[in-house]
This record gives sequence, C-alpha cells and structure tokens, in this order.
Amino acid sequence: MKFKHLVILSIATMITAGCATEVTSNETDTQTPIATTLASPVAESGNFQAAEHPTQGKVSVVKEAGKSYLEFDQNFQTDNGPDLFVILHRSATPPVSGIQEKDYVSIAALQNISGTQRYAVPDNVNLADFKSVAIWCRQFNATFGYASL
Repeated sequence: MKFKHLVILSIATMITAGCATEVTSNETDTQTPIATTLASPVAESGNFQAAEHPTQGKVSVVKEAGKSYLEFDQNFQTDNGPDLFVILHRSATPPVSGIQEKDYVSIAALQNISGTQRYAVPDNVNLADFKSVAIWCRQFNATFGYASL
C-alpha cells in the first residue's frame, strides 16, 4: 500500500515538473520577440575622450518615432563642474577652450556626471551639420570631454 502511494506521488511530481518547465519555456519564447521589436535603431555612436577633464563612456544617436535622442551609456563619467551642458559641435574635435557660438548648439544641461542618460535633439537641429557631442562648461567656456560621431 505504501509503495502504491509512493509511485502515485512520484508520477504526480514528474507531471508537475514537466508542466512547470513547459510554462517557463513558453513564457521565454513569447518575451523574446517583444524585446526585439522595442529595440531602437542606433544611427551613430562614439566614445567620449578627455579634453579639460577625464571623460569616458559611449554616446549613441538613437532614432525613435521620428525623433532623435542622444543616449549616454552606463559607463559615461566626467568630472563635476559648474554650468555643464551637452552640446553638438560642428567639428569632430571641438577646441578644449574658446568654443565659438556659431560652431555649436546646446542640447540641455548635463543631468548627471555619470551613468545612463538621454537627451532629446530639438526638431530644428540637423544632426548632419554636427560631428561631435561634447560636455561643455558654459561658465568657463571649457570642453570637459567629447565624442566624435
């Protein structure tokens, strides 16, 4: 009698484990296509390098729903400073100091000195006119770092 209960319990356990494995594999299969369709196409990218201050990480130009964004990756890092801005510069290598107003467009104040962040590029800005993204100190007109696109 005990043997009969043990066999039934074993069979029930195997059926339950088999069903759990099947559900898990089905859930994984349905999630994969969703993640793939939400991925944003990267138009351009570049790696930050130091100018006045150590700056590192990667910036990507991402197109999404007809808009362009600058995305900094999780490795982005620069020094703290006053009045820091994200700018687009016409040159692939912006000057370390003395940036002229005709050569750049300001995108936004820098959100954080490290980590992932995203900035919308204004609709009236033609990205083809600019060759780099820079972290710029407006107060001292100094380029902290830049990434050529």
